[in-house]
Amino acid sequence: MYKRIVSLILPLVMLSGCAGTQGPNDNTTYGAIGGALVGALLGSQMDNDGNRDKGMIIGALAGAAAGGAIGNYMDRQEASMRAQLEDERRTNAIEIERIKDDTLKLILNDDVSFDFDSATVKPSFYLSLDKVNKVLEYYSSSSITVVGHTDAKGSEDYNQSLSERRALAVKDYLSAGGILSSRLHTVGRGELAPRDDNDTEAGRSRNRRVELLVKAVGS
Repeated sequence: MYKRIVSLILPLVMLSGCAGTQGPNDNTTYGAIGGALVGALLGSQMDNDGNRDKGMIIGALAGAAAGGAIGNYMDRQEASMRAQLEDERRTNAIEIERIKDDTLKLILNDDVSFDFDSATVKPSFYLSLDKVNKVLEYYSSSSITVVGHTDAKGSEDYNQSLSERRALAVKDYLSAGGILSSRLHTVGRGELAPRDDNDTEAGRSRNRRVELLVKAVGS
């Protein structure tokens, strides 16, 4: 079954032009292939005239178009973020990662975004968030989940509360800058998702952060 699907969809993806790459950050090809696979599987089940191959082909074409469009949209949004935040990336104030075809992660590092034990965004960080706002406002077909993280010093309950308040502070700033509240969501992870060792100051500093998960709507 799966070999049959692959044999049918790969020529379609190639012919549709989705398999051409545009640069090192271009995920359009992978989105098109993933969409085609899902579409083909659904099409094979939904075709009702007894022609399963026909259903696969129709589903694959629709899926490839949708997946390729999402990948292209996120490629352009990522490129805009990297261009706007060039200074911040160079100083490690903000990190940018493409974690899925349809999802971009921005890491706002604690040392530049918040004072110690504070849930108030530093005024010196406003300009950087304004740059983020500018891109998010232009690419309006994205949802944004703001995730707060802390180190492991202090009680778990306090760290959970601090992470939630910091995520809310960033959400409020973005919303005040023009991003619709319906696009914004917050999550506090406290000390539960470290990315480094909490036994060292350098590790704790890396663990204190706010992340923005920017995802294409409808993906």
